[in-house]
This record gives sequence, structure tokens and C-alpha cells, in this order.
Amino acid sequence: MKLINIGFGNFINADRVVAAVSPDSAPVKRMIQNAKETGRLIDVTQGRKTLSVIVTDSEHVVLSYLKLEKLGERFSEETLAEPEV
Repeated sequence: MKLINIGFGNFINADRVVAAVSPDSAPVKRMIQNAKETGRLIDVTQGRKTLSVIVTDSEHVVLSYLKLEKLGERFSEETLAEPEV
């Protein structure tokens, strides 16, 4: 299991992440609203503006204040740090 820091000391299992997207488009806003209504929304922004949305394979939606570029760097660093078998 690889954990990635998504802000404020919160971590997510990198193996379960399907996508990280911008929260600005209408389809993503609908996805966030649907997740909120069904109890699958996890907000780790601590009241700050949502700058990225993480979707997991269990259909949970995680809101983060980190920019997509920063999240991408963290996921890339984790991928590069994996030892080869």
C-alpha cells in the first residue's frame, strides 16, 4: 500500500485512485453533488477552496485544496520511488 499526502496530514491509498481532476467543469460538479447525496464525499480541504478532486475505485470522491500539479508530482514521486522486482 502506497500512501500519498493530500494535504493537512491526510493520506490516500495511491493504489485505489482512479483519477485526479479539476473541480471546475459541470460534470465534475455533478459528480461531487451526487457523491454528497449518497454519502461518498470526503472533504479534506478544511474550509479552503477545492482545487482538485480525487476519484477512487470504490466511487468515493475526495476534495483536496492541493493543486492538480502538486498532486501529480506527489503521485509521480511515489511511482519513481518504487523498487523494481
